[in-house]
Amino acid sequence: MSHYDENGNVSMVEVSEKSDTLRTASAQAFIELSDKIIRLIKENGLKKGNPLEIARIAGIMAAKKTQDLIPLCHQLMLTKVDVQTELKDNGVQLISVVSCIGKTGVEMEALTAVSVAALTIYDMCKAVDKRMTIGNIGLLTKSGGKSGDFVR
Repeated sequence: MSHYDENGNVSMVEVSEKSDTLRTASAQAFIELSDKIIRLIKENGLKKGNPLEIARIAGIMAAKKTQDLIPLCHQLMLTKVDVQTELKDNGVQLISVVSCIGKTGVEMEALTAVSVAALTIYDMCKAVDKRMTIGNIGLLTKSGGKSGDFVR
């Protein structure tokens, strides 16, 4: 499969001949936060509210909009999107799980979910400290389709 046609032009991959199978992917991201932000989150002291819950919602919404954000992604009928947040000593660990029954995988949806969730935490905390760092974004697992499973 290629994102190029016979003339070298960019094109969406043709998947209509592929079988519908259960496709699942999970991804992670981490946002490093200052001690002050972590304390404010624990105390529910941020003026914009609880960034962890808002980030979960933002990540779910982002997964559902991936085809609008990433060129050449297929529009998928997602059957599950979950984003979990865990406050750590130095930041927030984000993990998404996305599923669908379809002809192509949901890796980009899972990665988009954690990326936007991390950006949302940044947005909600930037008034306190702009020195946050988003990183460790990566695919954790992928299953479904002919290509087999992937586990990081």
